[in-house]
Amino acid sequence: MAKAVIVDSLRTGITKSFRGALRDTRPDDLAANCIDMLLARNPDIDPHHIDDCIIGCAFPEGAQGMNLGRNIAVLSRMSHRVAGTTVNRYCASGLQAVSVAATQIAAGGAQSIIAGGVESISTTLKYINTRKLYNPRIKQDAPGMYLGMDTDENTGEFIKNVFTSMGKTAEVVARKYGISRSMQDEYSLMSQQRIANAQALGLFEQEIISVNVPVMSKKLDVDGNPVIKYETVSQDECNRPNTTLKGLAELAPSFEENGSVTAGNSSQITDGAAICLLTSDQFAADMALNTLGVFHGYATSGCPPEEMGTGPIFAIEKLLRQFKLTLADIDLIEMNEAFAATTLYCQLKLGIDADKLNVNGGAISMGHPFGMTGARQVGHILRELRRRDMQLGIVSMCIGGGMGMAALVERT
Repeated sequence: MAKAVIVDSLRTGITKSFRGALRDTRPDDLAANCIDMLLARNPDIDPHHIDDCIIGCAFPEGAQGMNLGRNIAVLSRMSHRVAGTTVNRYCASGLQAVSVAATQIAAGGAQSIIAGGVESISTTLKYINTRKLYNPRIKQDAPGMYLGMDTDENTGEFIKNVFTSMGKTAEVVARKYGISRSMQDEYSLMSQQRIANAQALGLFEQEIISVNVPVMSKKLDVDGNPVIKYETVSQDECNRPNTTLKGLAELAPSFEENGSVTAGNSSQITDGAAICLLTSDQFAADMALNTLGVFHGYATSGCPPEEMGTGPIFAIEKLLRQFKLTLADIDLIEMNEAFAATTLYCQLKLGIDADKLNVNGGAISMGHPFGMTGARQVGHILRELRRRDMQLGIVSMCIGGGMGMAALVERT
């Protein structure tokens, strides 16, 4: 059976939704640009000989609708000659896309696949169509699936409902499992400090590409149209290196009046794209390609929807059983920091050493473009394993609706 290897990966910098430089860039254009730059960096790969383009996004609607994966393939250098498909596992959509690609390659169904994820919250969630969005049977039988998102009205406030819903699950976990406000703030400060240190050391330079994007100004031209200016995004723009515990402690709760989950210990609503190039190990050898690592496999698991953030516990345990490993065998873990409360509980429950977990920061400091994050983590952990001369890593996600996902990778 073939092994699936990650030849290369790259991503955009991450910017704030609705306010950042990527706010007016279509997700299909953004991801296609990433693919073109990835292929330019790997000239031995003929773009027209890629077997498939698999793209994940959490909300395949509006600008991300109509089979986003195929749209991106056509817009890129692969053109109409390469097929495309779209996958959705909410926050793990990018990781799911990479997993599907790896499985397809391992099964002998393809030799080379472009896979990754993108999320433009700015162009999508503000305008989502909510007509008949929720099944009344799920509302009745599993109310934790929706929590605060209990409206069928077509409203521009949908993004607030989405994030409020997820925030409430973090409050549930914090209360039930004793994750205090001070613990959450201390973890969040560490995330901010780690990304600031990683940026200072240039640890993201190999994975972030510079993109020049259009941004609509509030100024109007002579015809009354918004003036378009261009901005360059070349790094993550959301972290706050001057964060202090005092500043975090002064923030008001975001989701419940007497809660402990705040804007400072939650992931940020952001935009971005990440793309990976996967091939079979034989194809890579035949083409004399350098590789980042091997994608060994993945596991998924469900959990109570109202405790959404606990999903990584069950997925990681399942993954370790599947490969007959223990956490002692794992050198680094990337776990999406949806909320400090949930990340901390997963860390404590599993017994993960803090020196192994999110060593260069996570979504609390970096931001979380839902469908992009998992693909970003795959590329980053493999580079960090190489930098530290380590071998095995796990990428894991908590997922809306009560799920977890974990994947095992090994650097080459």
